[in-house]
Amino acid sequence: MRELAQFEDPVKRQPLKLAIFEIDEVAVPPFQRDISEGLKKHLELAIEKLGFITPIIVCPHNGRYYVVDGQHRLEALRDLGAREVLAVVAPEELYLNILEFNTEKPPNVKEKSKQAYRLFQEFLQESPETIEADLFTYFKEPQFITIGFVLEELEPRFPASFYESLLAKIDRFLEEPLSEAAEERRRRAQALVELNQEVNAKYAELGWTNALLKGEIVRKAVQRAYGVRVRTIEDEFYEALERVKEACRNLGPEDFGGME
Repeated sequence: MRELAQFEDPVKRQPLKLAIFEIDEVAVPPFQRDISEGLKKHLELAIEKLGFITPIIVCPHNGRYYVVDGQHRLEALRDLGAREVLAVVAPEELYLNILEFNTEKPPNVKEKSKQAYRLFQEFLQESPETIEADLFTYFKEPQFITIGFVLEELEPRFPASFYESLLAKIDRFLEEPLSEAAEERRRRAQALVELNQEVNAKYAELGWTNALLKGEIVRKAVQRAYGVRVRTIEDEFYEALERVKEACRNLGPEDFGGME
């Protein structure tokens, strides 16, 4: 690392540095989201045209520097054959606040969920006795943890976006140590997979061929179980999924305007 300047951010007055790193000095945290090849290619073209004028953000951790914002820029630069990268060095305590970053491309539900799962595993490894609910500032919304367990452990092709709205109404942070919370998340993930199997069965029964319509089945099942304009659901997690599952079984073509 070659330090260029020291300064403070204008809001929290945190000490920051501007530095040039050898590109191989910067590592990727294990909980970073997966690379989008399309976004990386777009950034390569932009960098070739404009230069590299937006620094990445790195944090020191366990003797290394990790990129917490700008992973795609870093990889685009690497693919272009650059040997150095311009970076802002932020305090180490921001290392685990990675879900606050991702300013290049807002992550979708699946990406958020995979990151939440990987971050959960990082905390689990570091401090298994930490209460999950005490980490709410890192995760923001608990449903992404549950969906992450589905995607990373049970069903990689799970249609996460179809279920995010429902889970936002029924999932909660757990008042349990992470070692126990992990098992509960696995149980919730399995219950969600079973609901999706019910949706798939109804999709086959209706004879549809557009997979996006599975999302409509989920929406109609939730409406049948809880009403058209439901904003909150008081039932606990498993009870709610069972009610939606039963509603799904009872759906017919008439619920979709006779659509075929």
